[in-house]
Amino acid sequence: MILPFNGKFPTIDPSAYIVDSAVIAGDVEIGAGANIWFHSIIRGDITSITIDRDCNIQDACVLHVARGHPPLILGPGVVLGHRVVVHGCHIGAGSLIGIGAIVLDGAVIGEEAIIGAGSVVSPHTIIPPRTLAMGVPAKIVRSLNENDLAMIRGMREEYRKLTEIYRGR
Repeated sequence: MILPFNGKFPTIDPSAYIVDSAVIAGDVEIGAGANIWFHSIIRGDITSITIDRDCNIQDACVLHVARGHPPLILGPGVVLGHRVVVHGCHIGAGSLIGIGAIVLDGAVIGEEAIIGAGSVVSPHTIIPPRTLAMGVPAKIVRSLNENDLAMIRGMREEYRKLTEIYRGR
């Protein structure tokens, strides 16, 4: 469901794939090749939300913003696992936010970083590029290697292929 809010209508690149059960409202921009899956909610009703090209937003994610906080920005190729919550933060290009993780207001996740499943990134926390952070609150565990980065690329590719299959119906 695509909804305007307060005179602002989501801007969605024609190549993006959005399942019918997703809800996208207000000041939201979705880039080329992005795919947004079942029951995800993207509410740009307070401040803007930008989802750059080739992002993968898996089932039941919640993307929102808070008054007086920065907009929500997902860089190119970001992967949000199932049931992720990102709120008023900046996720760098090529990063993976694991299943059930939460990233809160003002946090900055560096490029090609991984936030482990179930982790909570506290407000205004900065996670450097190419690192793995886990826990509650999330702490840096180690630097990423090429296998980690290949796993992120593989997940994006898997969902790109799923998009093609679903579009073929």
